[in-house]
Amino acid sequence: MTQPVIETNDLSVYYGRNRGIHNLNMTVLPGEVYGFLGPNGAGKTTTLRVLLDIIRPSAGRAAVFGLDCQKAGVQIRRRVGYIPGELKLYPQLRADEYFDMVAAVSGHAVDGAYRRALCDRLDLDPSRPMRTYSRGNKQKVGLVAAFMRRPDLLILDEPTSGLDPLIQQHVLELVREARADGRTVCFSSHVLSEVQAVCDRVGIVRKGEIVATERVEAIIRGRFDRLRLRFERMPPPGAFERAGVAEIDRAGDWIALEIRQNLNQVLADAVAYGVLELDKDVVSLEEVFMAYYSKDGEGRDEPVAA
Repeated sequence: MTQPVIETNDLSVYYGRNRGIHNLNMTVLPGEVYGFLGPNGAGKTTTLRVLLDIIRPSAGRAAVFGLDCQKAGVQIRRRVGYIPGELKLYPQLRADEYFDMVAAVSGHAVDGAYRRALCDRLDLDPSRPMRTYSRGNKQKVGLVAAFMRRPDLLILDEPTSGLDPLIQQHVLELVREARADGRTVCFSSHVLSEVQAVCDRVGIVRKGEIVATERVEAIIRGRFDRLRLRFERMPPPGAFERAGVAEIDRAGDWIALEIRQNLNQVLADAVAYGVLELDKDVVSLEEVFMAYYSKDGEGRDEPVAA
């Protein structure tokens, strides 16, 4: 079996009495883009900081490249490109001086042509002092620094924050190119459309715990279907009520149903009322995500196997 690039076992971090993450189990495989998905405060950044030995866990274990994160932090960081959610730069330096410093600290040679190409793609002038940069340009500096060494692992925490839509698309292209090169990406974001666009698998984090880990297409298909049916004879209210089925709208001779189970039975029952048309709506990752964070949370707190 291929060794995971990232693996955590019952990882927990507590801030006094407050829980950052609790018994978090996460596996990221070589060559994949893993989406780490959750709202602000769910525990995403805490987890990534443990992986880079920026903070120490209260319990459990984290490993990157098979190495213990707290014992081999320096060795791990030399193979990782990282952009933090809160990027701090040296305002007195020019961006190109900062890139030279990052390369020197990492101990890896950097392809100058590739570095320049990254700056061009992200529309960054690296000859200016970083104190003159806007928030978006500072984010571009962090992205170039993360990608320029072509690291084995990229850990990207909200990488498109502060960028305009065109540059955001260039960042997603860079992520796809990294995957095409066989490199691994851990992509932490709350921008659901981006996760859906580039990630192979997604881990959904809720209150410091991973509540589901699945392939993106499976988590969209497998969680629920949304059907709209037009009938010859309108079924009475409650005609399709059963476990895992909810009527979400009815208008004229149309009924909309959200179906988590018993799809075959719903279709069989619908035939009795004369189905004239049937449409299946595309369910976005955002809608699935919101289902995990619904107020009642019924049936959504159990981890799902990858």
